[in-house]
Amino acid sequence: MGIVDTCLGIDIGGTGIKGAPVDTAAGRLLHERVRILTPQPSAPDPVVEVVRDIVARFSWRGPVGVTFPGVVVDGTTRTAANVDKGWVDLDARKVFAEALRLPVTVVNDADAAGIAEMRFGAGQGRGGTVLVLTFGTGIGSALFHDGVLVPNTEFGHLELHGHEAEHHAAGNVREEHDLSWEHWAHRVQKYLLHLEMLFSPSLFVIGGGVSKKADKFLPHIKHVRAEIVPASLHNDAGIVGAALAAQEGCGDALLPKS
Repeated sequence: MGIVDTCLGIDIGGTGIKGAPVDTAAGRLLHERVRILTPQPSAPDPVVEVVRDIVARFSWRGPVGVTFPGVVVDGTTRTAANVDKGWVDLDARKVFAEALRLPVTVVNDADAAGIAEMRFGAGQGRGGTVLVLTFGTGIGSALFHDGVLVPNTEFGHLELHGHEAEHHAAGNVREEHDLSWEHWAHRVQKYLLHLEMLFSPSLFVIGGGVSKKADKFLPHIKHVRAEIVPASLHNDAGIVGAALAAQEGCGDALLPKS
C-alpha cells in the first residue's frame, strides 16, 4: 500500500475512546472528533464495538491507527493496567482488522501522543532527551532521544513513595481526591524530579486533558532543571499520533483477510 496523507486515528483510554480523520501532513483533525465513554468492563469485544461505531460514523474506508493504554509489541497488547485484563497477550491488531475489515496499526497510547508532539507540537525540532508525559486515567510516557522513540516505557508504573507513580499523581487522582491544583502540582513535581534523576531530560512535555489547564499547575512546579511545557496538541495528540502510526505502518499494517 502506498503512502496516504489521511488516516483515521482512534485513541482508546480508560475513560473515553475518541477518534477522527487526520491530515497526517499537517497534523490536524479534519473533522470534529467523536468521543464515546469506554465500556465498563472494558473487555475487548465491547471496546471493539465502540471502535467500529467510530469508524462507521465517519464512513471510513482507509487505514486506521488505534492506540492502547498498555505495552504493544507487534500489534499484541502485552499489559492492561487501566483496562480489562482480557487484553493481556491479545493480538489486538488482528482483532481490530477482522472487525473493521480495514488495514489497522496498533500502538501504545503515550507513544502515539509523543510522536504527534515531536512531529507537530511542543517537541518539534528538539534534540537531546525529551520525555512526553500524559496525565489522565493513568500516567503515560514517551521517551525520545534526538527524536528517536524508545517504545513502551510505561514510566507511570515507576515506584514513588512506595506506590506506583500514577496512583499518586495521575490526572484522575486529582479529581477523585478533590485535590487543589497546587496540591496536585506538588505531587507531579516529586514525580518529575524522580524522572529527572533517572534520565536527565532537557524537556518535559505535559500532555493529557490537564494540558489545557497548564496555567493552574505549572507555576507551582519548582526545582526541576528541565524545561517544562504543556503539550500543544492537548488531548488530540493521541488521535494524531495514531493516524501517523497508521500512515507509517501501512506497509506492515495487518490487512483483513479477503
